[in-house]
Amino acid sequence: MELNKDTRDRIFSAADSLYEQAGRESFPTVDAVRKASKVNMNDAATAMKQWRRAQTAQAAPVAITVPDAVHQLHSQALAALWQSAQDTANESLRAAQAGWEAERAEAETLNKQLGDAYDAQATELETACRQIEELSAQNHAEQARSTELAQQLQETVNAKLAAESRATIAEQRAIEIDRRAADLRAELDLAHQDAAQVRSEVAALRAKAESAEEAHQEQRKTAAQEAHRAAERLAATQMERDEARKEVGKAREEASNWRGQVEALKEQQRGLLEAVKTGRVAGTTSENEIPKDR
Repeated sequence: MELNKDTRDRIFSAADSLYEQAGRESFPTVDAVRKASKVNMNDAATAMKQWRRAQTAQAAPVAITVPDAVHQLHSQALAALWQSAQDTANESLRAAQAGWEAERAEAETLNKQLGDAYDAQATELETACRQIEELSAQNHAEQARSTELAQQLQETVNAKLAAESRATIAEQRAIEIDRRAADLRAELDLAHQDAAQVRSEVAALRAKAESAEEAHQEQRKTAAQEAHRAAERLAATQMERDEARKEVGKAREEASNWRGQVEALKEQQRGLLEAVKTGRVAGTTSENEIPKDR
């Protein structure tokens, strides 16, 4: 994979800086260079292979020169010259093999660092994903709680409105009963007046009956019937008055109860509003605490 010059230079610069910080005793790891240069893992691995190869290439190459033994023994037999050539070739081979072994060790070290870096990155990613899931679950729980509080608040508002409506109806009923009681009191006063008039008429009839008992038997009978009917009307009026008083008391008691329920619902509504405000503030704080992904 071909890297652009800017990315490669940034990686090389980070690697050189980390190498110098380590006293040039050990090469920096791929993961450390990736974090310092802020590149992805693939770019860091590719560039670090090139950087390590460049560091290895800076070592002094094995010089393949004709040894002094060859110059000194130029006049000796071809076998001795050939033996010297073989020794030189073997030395070069050993030097090349040592270089190859060193390069292979570097490659193995680099591969191990890549594996460790990928494992570390995977662990970090898994931890970040788990934290995001936990924060998301907390956010959903806060939203559900806010929704539940909003529903409770709406139910409280509805109950309050219904209670206020019932209280209004009870007050209207109490007013109507008061008006009815006033009418009954007026009718009762008229009944008292009628009763007084009847008693007066009865007294007059009795007086007449006493003065002319035999002549006015029928009149006494009529007067007695009128007096009885007047007494019945008086008793009925008094019963209506008592019932009206009972209804007025009951209506006033109902109105008082409804007023108490309305006040309790208002207090509950204020509590729910405070809970909703508190839930929204907690939900906003949780969202602000979500860490940024690397």
